[in-house]
Amino acid sequence: NLFFKNNDKVHFFCPQVKKLPKHLREPQIPTDRTHLIADPVKKPRQRYVQKDGKCNVHHGNVQETYRYLSDLFTTLVDLRWRLSFFIFTLVYVVNWLFFGLLWWLIALIRGDLLHADEEGWTPCVENLNSFVSAFLFSIETETTIGYGYRVITEKCPEGIILLLVQAILGSIVNAMMVGCMFVKISQPKNRAETLMFSHKAVISLRDNKLCLMFRVGDLRNSHIVEASIRAKLIRSEQTKEGEFIPLNQTDINIGFDTGDDRLFLVSPLIISHEINEKSPFWEMSQAQIEKEEFEIVVILEGMVEATGMTCQARSSYLDTEVLWGYRFTPVLSLEKGFYEVDYNNFHDIYEANTPSCSAKELAARLRDGQLLPHLPLLSPEPRAHNQNRLSFRDPLSVEDEEDKAGEEESTRPTYFY
Repeated sequence: NLFFKNNDKVHFFCPQVKKLPKHLREPQIPTDRTHLIADPVKKPRQRYVQKDGKCNVHHGNVQETYRYLSDLFTTLVDLRWRLSFFIFTLVYVVNWLFFGLLWWLIALIRGDLLHADEEGWTPCVENLNSFVSAFLFSIETETTIGYGYRVITEKCPEGIILLLVQAILGSIVNAMMVGCMFVKISQPKNRAETLMFSHKAVISLRDNKLCLMFRVGDLRNSHIVEASIRAKLIRSEQTKEGEFIPLNQTDINIGFDTGDDRLFLVSPLIISHEINEKSPFWEMSQAQIEKEEFEIVVILEGMVEATGMTCQARSSYLDTEVLWGYRFTPVLSLEKGFYEVDYNNFHDIYEANTPSCSAKELAARLRDGQLLPHLPLLSPEPRAHNQNRLSFRDPLSVEDEEDKAGEEESTRPTYFY
């Protein structure tokens, strides 16, 4: 760009730009099915909690690092595996070297290293004639190997005292290091790997009410005892006084008052949050939710049936992962004598007729009897399924198959719900 100043005014001269085609210069007309092409692309939100449950928070500028040493056991358990193996090996080697050095000093002070070959000389430890042999004797003493070649004599009181000290301290070291490794191996975090959350959360009608739903499941046959689930809405807010609260946490009621948050997680369950007056989504319509920036963190807790240890699994849904007007595909079918879960459809969803207005507006229209024709209460049959395999009758009210003589196994209907 070229410019010059004249009479306190700045004039700009821009080079001539080639005109764009007409279809690119004209503004796009919004429709119900498309968004404006000219609309700015929504910036992806940084996750607070990853899909695998890891919290995306790093603690920096921690000056009081001594607090980690006050809880040394937890600090060792929380270390990465390579650091745990390194510290495990280092502690034992340093311990053996330290007591090996003490045994060598005792032999040196007593003169056993100089008079070990003389007849009639009684050393503190027989066949200890160098630092290497003292180090090997330290390992044999602490690990109770007992090869029988090096042995302490009864005429060495300082050696007996050192033997007692090494035996006690060695037991403490063994208890601490083996305990750390055992806790690290048996951590219930590994149990959470077989707890599944659906990739998407959906919003649709249930009993004429908008509900936010997601699905959870357990891949193992051993169940989670006393399983409970809760959810948090993570969103930055500003108070009436002008205070900005980053990543404010708001509870999402998924059945705490009714007991629905306590799960019997034998088969995959759809967790539902009714969008009512107490819900943070009460006044949000489909268009508003698509513009909002938030994150829903879900936390599943319970005790591992095999070990009795508390297990926690976490996941999250960004605003772009909450889909309006969808439902989850059924995964449970009734077979001969048992129920079968098809995990191929665990993350699948299908489109359902859902009003695009907010739950507050929907409740007002239902109350006033002003529900418009384009806001149907009942959703049609799911289009994403094979209708030949679907039946919307109660799957528990199944007629006795054995009474139907001559009916083939392949022709028996399968009921999903």
